[in-house]
Amino acid sequence: MSRIAAMDEENRHNMDQEYEEASLGCCGIILMGFSFLLILIFFPFSMCVCMKMVQEYERAVIFRLGRIKAGGAQGPGMFFIVPCMDDIQKVDLRTKTFNIPPQEILSKDTVTVTVDAVIYASIYDPVKSVCNVADAMHATTLLAATTLRNTLGTHTMAEMLQQRENIVQIMQTVLDQATDQWGIRVERVEIKDVRLPHMLQRAMAAEAEASRDAKAKVLAAEGEQMAARALKEAADIISSSPTALQLRYLQTLGSVAAERESTILFPIPIDLMKGMGKS
Repeated sequence: MSRIAAMDEENRHNMDQEYEEASLGCCGIILMGFSFLLILIFFPFSMCVCMKMVQEYERAVIFRLGRIKAGGAQGPGMFFIVPCMDDIQKVDLRTKTFNIPPQEILSKDTVTVTVDAVIYASIYDPVKSVCNVADAMHATTLLAATTLRNTLGTHTMAEMLQQRENIVQIMQTVLDQATDQWGIRVERVEIKDVRLPHMLQRAMAAEAEASRDAKAKVLAAEGEQMAARALKEAADIISSSPTALQLRYLQTLGSVAAERESTILFPIPIDLMKGMGKS
């Protein structure tokens, strides 16, 4: 930033020298003398015409007989002009926002998308913004729309959705370099929305749903596999001990009996019945 400020100060100094060296000419001197005569005749009422004021966020570019007055832009505060000789143009230095109209862009992978964006820009050199371009902010808006189309046209649809920050940084750099000769600084560029065709949205939704279903089925199959492996290990352990099998059987009956409205059929071994009959 210090380097840019130094360059601006050097350019302003060179311009001031050029304007100071320029002569008003014979007609200019006569017109200036006549203007000062009118100021003296109608003093102090002439001060209402000669004294101008600009706000803190404004600058005034003064043209004296068609040439920019030495010293560059005036302000903020009050300054003196010469009637019949000076013409002033006020320039607003505040940051302004501009909506880029929605642009239909063909991406690198031949997908048509609609993109709209917003830019934040401000004037840092009032003289350049007045002398080098007719309408600086309007020209910046048109340039931003063209830059948006050219930049996004070199990216795929997936990159537009995933790499917005990189794309915005590229756009800001390109715009800032292009508008430097107009005295405009592009402070920020933001992509507001990327709208896809409805058919493409449905296809992407179907693809995402199918992917989620496939993942769910894989997880369910893995769970069944783990459960079967655990059951097999438990069965191997229980089969090695008849007492453990009987205890597991009784534990199952206890859990079933917790329900009050359940009917339990308790099997009795036939050998036990035969022993009871003999007794």
